[in-house]
Amino acid sequence: MMIHAVTSALPGATKSLRKPGIAADPAFITSVMSLIMLGWLMVFSASLSVTDAAAGSTYQFTLRHSIHVLMGLSLMFVVSRVRSGILMRISPVLLVTGIILLILVLLPGIGAKVNGSVRWLNLGLMRVQPSEFMKLFMIIYVAGYVVRKKEDLGLFVPGIVIMSMVLGLVGTLLLLEPDLGTVVVLSITVMTMLYLAGVRFLHFMIVVLTGAGSMALLTWLSPYRMERVTGFLDPWADPFDSGFQLVQALIAFGRGEWFGVGLGASIQKLAYLPAAHTDFLLAVLAEELGFSGILFVIGLFVVLVFRGFHIARLAEQRGDLYSTRLVQGMSLLLGWQAAINMGVNMGMLPTKGLTLPLMSYGGSSMIVSCLAVGMILMVDRENRIAS
Repeated sequence: MMIHAVTSALPGATKSLRKPGIAADPAFITSVMSLIMLGWLMVFSASLSVTDAAAGSTYQFTLRHSIHVLMGLSLMFVVSRVRSGILMRISPVLLVTGIILLILVLLPGIGAKVNGSVRWLNLGLMRVQPSEFMKLFMIIYVAGYVVRKKEDLGLFVPGIVIMSMVLGLVGTLLLLEPDLGTVVVLSITVMTMLYLAGVRFLHFMIVVLTGAGSMALLTWLSPYRMERVTGFLDPWADPFDSGFQLVQALIAFGRGEWFGVGLGASIQKLAYLPAAHTDFLLAVLAEELGFSGILFVIGLFVVLVFRGFHIARLAEQRGDLYSTRLVQGMSLLLGWQAAINMGVNMGMLPTKGLTLPLMSYGGSSMIVSCLAVGMILMVDRENRIAS
């Protein structure tokens, strides 16, 4: 019912998607490619000054980002040709693999420490962030779990407690890095998936309120996290320390006004705004392209999520419940992470250290985002074959 409500606002969607001559959902693939291309352009613009100061090569970050995009698109194509049933069978193996990788990151001498966080494994040519891949592995596993336990989802323990325990284990390992942003995105995505799968609302609220209370307690007990929260509530109280990043982002939004100062003309990216080409790429976009540019990006993500849910609805109509839950999860992952990143950039949420999916600089982030899109296209292809 909820899938139908989300997709019914798109007239002619089912008819157009089932035409055998169409290789993929046009609106979905257009939104994805538009985000990737616009992201590349903004990374090029935002990273020029960062590259000059840190590496001496004007285009070093742009070249790396181009490689990440090509790798991501290649993997997207490969995954889109895989059968969804294979993912369901190997989902427990992927979950265990992800947990092992999170443990390896925390071992001395193995995990690479950057900016006070130990989130990366150094593979020589590139660093891999296991927490990014853990998001995919967890969603693949949850999609399989709710299908296997669909008759018991109305019960408290098998319905939501078991998955909450798994999520708690993964969340604990992530907090030890620390990576609060991934914990938040993963928790919201998994809880939404469980609710859509049929978990009782009362059970859902008990777990959600318990989790929210735990996060609030952890924030209160950690001076680092508490500083981020207080800095978010009133960044102007300490504009040169805890509130510095958010203040610079807000200045970028203010300078952009309706149509921006012009592509490449951002002042805030010139060593004023930290992480301008990664976590705060949207702020640079807001300064250079203005409010209209922000609306365009939001619109692309809305189309991506809506069309993803439409593909999930078609899978449900042909009786493939696993593909339905998988596409819902991947669409929610991209949508929730984009929404949180935008909220942080606009000063509506505390700083989380999250990239903007399909747009920000970051190898693991780009590859994982493309893999998520590839899984949605995989189900889209199966829908067309079955129609």
